[in-house]
Amino acid sequence: MAPFRSKSAGGSGGLRRAGDDAFKLTVDYLKQEALDPLKGLGRFLLWGVVGSLAIAVGVLLLLVGVLRLLQDETGTALTGDWSWVPYFSVALIGLGVVGAAAWRIMAGPAKRKGPKKAKADADAAAVGPVATGPVATGPVATVGPVATGPVATETTGKKEGSS
Repeated sequence: MAPFRSKSAGGSGGLRRAGDDAFKLTVDYLKQEALDPLKGLGRFLLWGVVGSLAIAVGVLLLLVGVLRLLQDETGTALTGDWSWVPYFSVALIGLGVVGAAAWRIMAGPAKRKGPKKAKADADAAAVGPVATGPVATGPVATVGPVATGPVATETTGKKEGSS
């Protein structure tokens, strides 16, 4: 079968050009919607790893500094049988830092401070159902002024107070 081509000089390759444009548009769209977000994610992860390593090195240097401080500034008090105390103290501080980091990781992103869901539900239950409209019918607890005068009930359709 012969390919679709126009025999006129002005329209040659029109269908092919439209197909090429559609293919290029599709490729550009996929790059925009798939590759660009992945590049952003890669940059985010790279800076996250670099920052984590910098914090780890900083905390390690601080712990070594605290160890040296305890060893030098306590004089002979933490020597001999008590030489393990500075190492144990620094180990406890290090575990505290790890525990605080794990606690914050498990807590997730910060949430807005607002009324607790249970408190809001309890407040709503204390008020009870509220009737809206000019006249409440049936056994409904209302808040505010109660309608006076003859009111039709749902069960009989008759007005109360009339015979």
